[in-house]
Amino acid sequence: MLIAMVIDCVIGWPAWLYSRIGHPVSWLGKIVDSLDRTLNREEDSLGRRRTAGVAVAVAVIGLVCVIAFLVQLMLPGGWVGILLTGVLAWPLLAIRSLYEHVAQVLHPLREGDLATARVAASMIVGRDTSALNEAGVSRATLESLAENTSDGVVAPLFWGALLGLPGIAAYKAINTLDSMIGHRTARHEAFGWASAKADDFANLVPARLTGVFFALVSSQTATALRCMMRDAHKHRSPNAGWPESALAGGMGVRLSGPRDYGGETANEPWLNGAGRDPDASDIQRGLQLYSFAVLLCAVVLVFVCILAFVATR
Repeated sequence: MLIAMVIDCVIGWPAWLYSRIGHPVSWLGKIVDSLDRTLNREEDSLGRRRTAGVAVAVAVIGLVCVIAFLVQLMLPGGWVGILLTGVLAWPLLAIRSLYEHVAQVLHPLREGDLATARVAASMIVGRDTSALNEAGVSRATLESLAENTSDGVVAPLFWGALLGLPGIAAYKAINTLDSMIGHRTARHEAFGWASAKADDFANLVPARLTGVFFALVSSQTATALRCMMRDAHKHRSPNAGWPESALAGGMGVRLSGPRDYGGETANEPWLNGAGRDPDASDIQRGLQLYSFAVLLCAVVLVFVCILAFVATR
């Protein structure tokens, strides 16, 4: 996992490579989309659609696990096998891409180009960004940064360190299923139920770890931890509230709150409601904390490696 981190931080997933072969997550996304269009039939009962969704989740996760397990079995032992595992795990991390996507919001917002910042923000958040002011764009971007630090960095590393290549591959399958069909909409409420529940379970520990990482790298560690313990449960997600509230408390800003989804307003409670509204400078600070949190994650992995080495001697 450390090798995968280094590769992803240095080169990410290059555009020239994506243009030629796509990305493992996009390959998986095509499978999920095809199954959704084929098996999620609106004329079926909710019970049948839920059953179909369970079957899809089990089949996709199972297929990915089996492939990853067989690949891992074929790898040689020793450092060669470790290096190859790191290379294979590399595409399943999003360290560099997350930083770059958030930076694409920061740069125009800092230059006063709110329209471009809104478009960039719409690429990484689910809400309607067309009418957001600077504070709204900044808030949405910071929330996405916090949640995706867990989903795109800490969680895949956690499951990869714990279960190897099958662990990180299974997590990405679960996360992809949730992002595509795990929505509380009329179409996916039943069909995506199993995928959403699997994602909740898979992120249970990583989300809380991410919150602790953000708190530890902030200058207001105690405040961030208190905010996380107080406000995390207010979030509609059982997991996203932990990194978001920790980041909010550590930065002294308020996150979440009311937002628009497809023309409907969701009156979400505030995280760190006493904080101020964020602006472009806070996105820059958020990226700095993100970088430090990723570094702390690497330090933890090094420590685990040392403990494992000592335990086998």
